[in-house]
Amino acid sequence: MKTIMGKSALMAGILALTIAIPAANAASDKTDKAEIYRLLELFGDVFERVRSDYVEEVTDETLIEAAIQGMLRSLDPHSSYLNKKTFKDMRVQTKGEFGGLGIEVTMEGGYVKVVSPIDDTPAHRAGLEPGDLISRIDNTEVQGLTLSEAVEKMRGRIGTDILLTILRKNVEPFDVTITRDKIRIRSVRSRVEGEIGYVRITSFTEQTTSGLKDAFAKLDKKIGADKIRGYVIDLRNNPGGLLDQAVSVSDMFLERGEVVSTRGRAEGNAQRFHARPGDLADGLPIVVLINGGSASASEIVAGALQDHRRAIILGTKSFGKGSVQTIIPLGRNGAMKLTTQRYYTPSGRSIQAKGIEPDILVEPSKVEPLARRRSRSEKDLRGSLKNNQSGKRAPDGGGKTEKAKNAAPDTSRPLDYQLVRALALLRGISLYREQTAN
Repeated sequence: MKTIMGKSALMAGILALTIAIPAANAASDKTDKAEIYRLLELFGDVFERVRSDYVEEVTDETLIEAAIQGMLRSLDPHSSYLNKKTFKDMRVQTKGEFGGLGIEVTMEGGYVKVVSPIDDTPAHRAGLEPGDLISRIDNTEVQGLTLSEAVEKMRGRIGTDILLTILRKNVEPFDVTITRDKIRIRSVRSRVEGEIGYVRITSFTEQTTSGLKDAFAKLDKKIGADKIRGYVIDLRNNPGGLLDQAVSVSDMFLERGEVVSTRGRAEGNAQRFHARPGDLADGLPIVVLINGGSASASEIVAGALQDHRRAIILGTKSFGKGSVQTIIPLGRNGAMKLTTQRYYTPSGRSIQAKGIEPDILVEPSKVEPLARRRSRSEKDLRGSLKNNQSGKRAPDGGGKTEKAKNAAPDTSRPLDYQLVRALALLRGISLYREQTAN
């Protein structure tokens, strides 16, 4: 139903709202209310002309939302209006959990393709496999839907059932009924790289702190707490997320000192966040990977660990988003995301539009071995002395143990040159520490 609103009523309503908000802000009381009314009358004239003369009929709600969106987006790239659906999606992303099936998906040939079922989720228990294609969702054809539309259909209230039609290679199409359950978005992943723990943080959600603790516990168990040489924390292409999670992650590796400070328009609303005693890495060396896709919360972590000299930052310069956005709910009408503060690293640096400069600049590169001729060595010389040692390994391992430990790189994924450099750096630091300790 189209809402009918006269220009006078519209301007009166907006004027009341506009004047009520600055009333709580002393700095805005200087604004001439007559000038505000004149500008709102201009808005009302444009609004009425669009309603009556635009070539196609447009709802009042669409026009008002577009006006609000235009006002906020004119401030900076990160302030915006969130309608009810966008606000709901944002809360799902930051909360890190929702009612769903537990599958990572993409689109292929018009179907939803299962990339991977998440362990211990309804999809995993139902037997879905990587490479499965979903052709129908509750008897609705997937072809013609966008990926986001298909994902929206698969999410729903916890405890409700969903019927999927599965296409699997060398198997007749079959239906499977799955009961939705609480799904947690995995923002932290980890794996073993020889004697080094690798941790990837993809975003900062409500689950990040607990996920990081779990990742370190698993790495300690797999490698052995007394054998780990260090950790790589990968923040590349991490767009950020929740400020409190960035502070918490930084705090995990700092014994004391400031983590980050935020300052807004009013002098009295500055905040400072400090670390508490305790180091999750137990003093072992850390290399943090960043690149141009590392923004906001990622830069808070990288900046804090860099300023406290707790980690070596390796990679390329980060994005440079040094501002904090506050989500302000607007009742049944969604919310507004408004930039309210800038943040500063412990040394007082603002990285807004500057970014975090890595300690060691390493560009993404492709490494290829060069063909080389065999060079002559001592054994090729006529009359050279023979080595009289047996082929048995020396008591201290003769270097073979270290070679075996670092050999056989994982060829299942493309070579990551920045990660290779980080691993080599950590091994070098560990070796230096061992030698200077003896």
